[in-house]
Amino acid sequence: MSDENTRGNVPVGAGSGPGRPSSRTRGTRTGYGTGTGRGTTRRKDAERPRALTWFALVDVAALGVMLGAVAIGFGPVWGSLGYLLPTVGGAVVGLLVAWVGAWRRFPAVTVTALAVLGYLVFGGALALPHTTIAGVVPTLDTLRELLLGSVEGWKQFVTTVPPMRSFPDLAVVPYLLMLLVALVAGTISWRAKHAVWAVLPVIAGLVGVILLGTVDAAFPVVQGLVIAIVALLWGAVRVMEARVGTHSISTESSREATRRLRWYRIRTGATILGVAALAAGFTAPIIMPEQPRTVLRETIVPPLDIHHFTSPLVAFRHYAKDAREEELFTVSELPEGSRIRLATLDRYDGVVYDASGDGGDTGFYTRVGEEIATSDDGTPTPIEVTVAAYSGVWVPEIGDLTGVRWSGPNSEAQTDGTYYNSTTSTAITTAGVQPGDTYTLNTLVEEEPDEATLKKSEIDLDADLPETDQSSLPPGLPSKAAQFVGEETDPATKLFQIRDLLQQSGVLSSGLDGEVPSRPGHSAERIDTLVAEEKMVGDDEQFAVALALMARQAGIPARVVMGFYPDKTSTYEEGEPWTVLGSDVHAWIEVPFEEYGWVPVDAVPEEKPQIQPEPKSKTEPKPPVLQEPEPPEEPDKAKAGSVEDDEKEEAENDLFDWGLLGVILLAVGIPLLLIAGPILAILAYKARRRAARRSADQLADRVSGGWHEVVDVVTDLGTMVPRGATRRESAGVIAGAHQVPSTLMLAHRADATVFGREEPTPADVEAFWVEVDELVGGLRSTVSTRRRVRAALSLRSVWARIGGRRGILAALGGLGSRRTKESR
Repeated sequence: MSDENTRGNVPVGAGSGPGRPSSRTRGTRTGYGTGTGRGTTRRKDAERPRALTWFALVDVAALGVMLGAVAIGFGPVWGSLGYLLPTVGGAVVGLLVAWVGAWRRFPAVTVTALAVLGYLVFGGALALPHTTIAGVVPTLDTLRELLLGSVEGWKQFVTTVPPMRSFPDLAVVPYLLMLLVALVAGTISWRAKHAVWAVLPVIAGLVGVILLGTVDAAFPVVQGLVIAIVALLWGAVRVMEARVGTHSISTESSREATRRLRWYRIRTGATILGVAALAAGFTAPIIMPEQPRTVLRETIVPPLDIHHFTSPLVAFRHYAKDAREEELFTVSELPEGSRIRLATLDRYDGVVYDASGDGGDTGFYTRVGEEIATSDDGTPTPIEVTVAAYSGVWVPEIGDLTGVRWSGPNSEAQTDGTYYNSTTSTAITTAGVQPGDTYTLNTLVEEEPDEATLKKSEIDLDADLPETDQSSLPPGLPSKAAQFVGEETDPATKLFQIRDLLQQSGVLSSGLDGEVPSRPGHSAERIDTLVAEEKMVGDDEQFAVALALMARQAGIPARVVMGFYPDKTSTYEEGEPWTVLGSDVHAWIEVPFEEYGWVPVDAVPEEKPQIQPEPKSKTEPKPPVLQEPEPPEEPDKAKAGSVEDDEKEEAENDLFDWGLLGVILLAVGIPLLLIAGPILAILAYKARRRAARRSADQLADRVSGGWHEVVDVVTDLGTMVPRGATRRESAGVIAGAHQVPSTLMLAHRADATVFGREEPTPADVEAFWVEVDELVGGLRSTVSTRRRVRAALSLRSVWARIGGRRGILAALGGLGSRRTKESR
C-alpha cells in the first residue's frame, strides 16, 4: 500500500529510529511535523494540486506519447495524414479540460460541461474546418454536424468504405474519441490516488481505434510496445514519487539523494524495458499467428439503401427517344420468350415509381458473388453481356440469377458492390456499369404460361407490397378503374378487363417525329392527364404505371418492371447474339399467380400515330368554389353568478403570479425564437423566391426562373454547379451527379423557349413548371430525409446566386432584399 496520504504528505510517525515520535501522536493530525529546524525546509508544493507541480509535465509527456501511439492507428483507415489534426487536436483539448478541472478541483459535472463546451468550440477548427468561417469560427452547420456526428458518426465510420479522407465530415469520430480518452486519462492522472489507472482509458482508446480501423494495421507492434514501455516507466516514477518524493520536511542532502535515486531508477528501468522491447519486436511477428484483425467494418455489413439510387423508369423516354438508335449492350444469348430486366419497381409516391426492398414481396438487397444459393431446380445458363453505351447502377439481367462474374478494369469494385434481390429478380452494383464492361450471368429461365392459362388461374391476393397513399394517386384514376372493372368480381378477369380497355382506349406514342405528341413522365399529374383523355396518348411508361395503379385499386397486387425485349420491329434473330438498342426499351407489370409466381402482363396499345388526340379546350378550368363554412352556434349565455362567486374569482386571480408567467414565457420564447427564427426566415425566403420566379412579368422569365429553381435545388443538395455555366453545361453536371438524364431535355427546352423567336404561351410555361416540379421531386426523393432537411435549410443556393464573390454579408443581406431580376 502506498505511503502517500490523500493530501500528498507522509506522516512523521511513519519513520523509525531515534526520531520516531511518541505513540500518542502517531497517526493523529498533530503527528505531522509543523516546525522547521536548522538546515530543513518545508516542501512548498506539499499542499498544492499535482496539476500545478512540475510533476504534471512528466504526466503530460507520458500521456502525450501514449495518446500519439493510439492516434497513429487511424492512418490506414484515413488514407492520408489528414487525421493528425483532429486526433492531436482532440487529445490537446481533452488534456486541457482535465488539467483545468484538476487545478480548480471542479466536480465531475463541471468537468463534463467544460468538455462539451470545448468539443463544440474547437471542433469546427480541428475536425470540420470546411463548415466554419475562415476555418476557425464555428457556424450553425458546424454545431449541427458536431452534435449529429457524436451520435451517428460511429455507425457511418464503420459502414463507409475507406479511405475516410473522402468523407471530411467523419473527422468528428477521431476527434471525439481522442478527446474522451485524453480527458479521462488526464483526470485520473492528476486527481486519483493511484495514477496507474490512467493507462486503462489509453488501452481502451487503442482497442477502439483498432475496431474502427481496417484489417490493414498501422504499426501494431510498435504501438503496443510504446504504450507498454511508457506506462511502466511512468508508473514506476509515480510510485517512487509517492514513496520518497513527497515528504513534508526535506533537507538539501535528502533532495539531492532523491534526485540521484530517481534518475538511477529511470535509467535502469528504461534500459531493461528497451532491451525487452527490442526482443519482443523481433520475436512477436514470428511467434504470433498470421490471423486477420477483427474490425467492426468487416463484421457489420451495412444494408443497401436502395432509395439513394434514381429509379430507371425516370429515364425511359431518354432511351425510347434520344438514345433510340444507340447500341446499349449485347447479350450472347436470349432464351426463348425471356426478357431482360433492368429493375422491378413496387413503390409509388405520386412522383416516381421506385424500388423499395423493405421485405415482404419487395424482398431485400443482399451482397452476392459468383455463386448465389437458390432453391430452384434446373441447370443455370451462362449468358455473357458486353456493355456498349449503357451506364448506371442497375444491372441488366435475365431470369433468376445463380451467380454474377465481372471482368474488366473495374471488376473488383463491381464485385464488392453487387447486390441482388431474389424476390424481385433485380440486380444492382454500387460501383456502376460503364461502357466497355463485361460480365457473365448464370441464370435459370422458366417458361411463362400463356394468357389463356392465366385467365383460368387464381391471383395471390395476399402479396405484401408497399401501400400507396391515397393523396399520391392521380385524382381521376380510382373512378376510371371502377369504370373499367364494372360489376366484375373475379380478380383475373378484372385484371385483363382493365388491360383490354386500356389498350382499346390508348394511342402508343413516344413523341417521335410523325407520332402523336406525348409528354414523358409518370407522375400523378401525368397519369391523371392520361386517364382523363378519351384517347389516352402515351408509351409503355405511362400505360404500365396506369395499369399497375388501376390493378391495385381493384385489389390486385401489381408491380412495374422496366427492361428490354425484342418486339415486332426488332431485327433480332433467335439463337444469335442480340445487340440491344434504346428503342428496345419496354415497361410492363407483373402480377402474382398462385401456381406460377409473378408473371408479366403487357399493357401496350397498338401503335396508331395517325390518330390525333382531341384538342383541349383553350378555356382554362375554373378553380373549384369553396363553400363557406357554417357559422358556429352561439354558446348558451352563462348564468349570472352570485356576488360571492365573483369576489372569490377575483381573489383567485389576484393570487396568480403574472410576473412569473412573463418570465417563463421570455425564458422559453427567446431561445425558441433564436432557433426557429433563422429556420423560418430561410424557408420563407425560398418560398418567396420560387413564387416570384413562377409569377414573373414576362413569360420567358418564368421559364428561366424554373431552370434557376432546378439549379438551386441541386446546389442545396450539395452539387455545385459552376457559376456562369450555360444551361446545357449545368444540366450535364446535374445529370452526371444524380443520374437524371431528363435534366438535359429540360435544359434544351428552356433554351428553346427563352431564346426562341416566339413568345411562350401560358400553357407552355405551366407545362414547363410541371416538368420542373417532377424533376425536383425526383431529385429530392433519391436522397435521405436528413439530406432533404439539410438542403431545405441550406444557404448554398443563396450564396451562389446572391453572394457570389461579394462576401458573406452581402449574401445574408440578400435574404431581406427585394427581388431583383435574374439573368436569363
